[in-house]
Amino acid sequence: MATGPGRSGPILGAGSVLRLIRDGDAVTRAAIARRTGLARSTVAQRVDALLAHQLVYEAGDEASTGGRPATVLAFNHRAGVVLVADLGATHSRLALSDLSGQPLAEVAFDMEIADGPEAVLGSICEHFEALLERAGRHGGEVRGIGVGVPGPVDFPAGRPVNPPIMPGWDGFSIPGWFASRYDAPVLVDNDVNIMALGEHWSHWRELDHLLYVKVGTGIGSGIVSGRTIHRGADGAAGDIGHIRVSDHDDAVCRCGNLGCLEAVAGGRALALALSADGIDASGSREVVELVRAGRPEAILKVREAGRVLGDVLAGCVNFFNPGAIVVGGDIAEAQHHLLAGIREVVFQRSLPLATRDLTIANSRLGDRAGVIGAAIMVIDHVLAPEAVDRALQLSSVA
Repeated sequence: MATGPGRSGPILGAGSVLRLIRDGDAVTRAAIARRTGLARSTVAQRVDALLAHQLVYEAGDEASTGGRPATVLAFNHRAGVVLVADLGATHSRLALSDLSGQPLAEVAFDMEIADGPEAVLGSICEHFEALLERAGRHGGEVRGIGVGVPGPVDFPAGRPVNPPIMPGWDGFSIPGWFASRYDAPVLVDNDVNIMALGEHWSHWRELDHLLYVKVGTGIGSGIVSGRTIHRGADGAAGDIGHIRVSDHDDAVCRCGNLGCLEAVAGGRALALALSADGIDASGSREVVELVRAGRPEAILKVREAGRVLGDVLAGCVNFFNPGAIVVGGDIAEAQHHLLAGIREVVFQRSLPLATRDLTIANSRLGDRAGVIGAAIMVIDHVLAPEAVDRALQLSSVA
């Protein structure tokens, strides 16, 4: 990026000006000039480019304190849409959102991720088209696509990596599949990461560090550190479902190991345990229904699952020291029983300093956390200053 005379750093582009307007840090031309140190003529050039591409609009005049009132600039959240999909093992939710992250249309349905990428993504694409039509938008307005999947992901490449419950998906290029259908970037992440992002962005933005735990068919966690998702060196951070739980070597996990947390306390494990006791439960939702119906056997198993999970989370609290643990997924909806078991062990086993200000709470977004987080992930990507500058440059060349 070019530098100006007498300046030691780069001249800020239109993308950086857009960020100031989006964040509300500077919403008039004069305020942008003061905040950035750019010449007024340069600010006018940047703003004109954003106006021409309908990324901002003039929202009226600022309240006058004497003299001519300044024109207020506002981000145009209708300048495009994003398509997002939160794919679970057996249940998926899709949404069409504007550029503020506000859903314009949503749909949820049962679908087996084990059906394979071609079948699943084909169905997703059909639902995307229906969502666009329902909202009165079209494919040319799609600025990005976000997909969450229930397994480890090579985030830069958008490929699942050895996912235990996703047969046929290993190494499959999800962005490559969408490339012939939409002219837009495609971001793929683990489903719990996008849930963590959605929950943090919606309700916990004041916290720098948060741990989101999903307890559904399996168990996983998403880590928000420094207000961003922490994925680790290879994208495997937060996979607590395969931490070994002591005294449970009889529990065979779908990953092939013995005694994994999700093989003991996940929804599938609880359903199998209840079925072995002669109580009909085919999955995590049936377990929750039994708890809500007051079946003591189901309540006891969910409470014990909370204690087992709490033992693992106590170690996470001592190591990571989050400001909050947010629990979501089907089993989290089993009234207060799972959370009670978690709290009992975490506050008993964790260091007092690490739990002094710790909040442990159920998800406020429920199963919408994933689509909201996926939308924010994509929006932050496509509206990043360098991405906006690139798009404006390509547009001017074209």
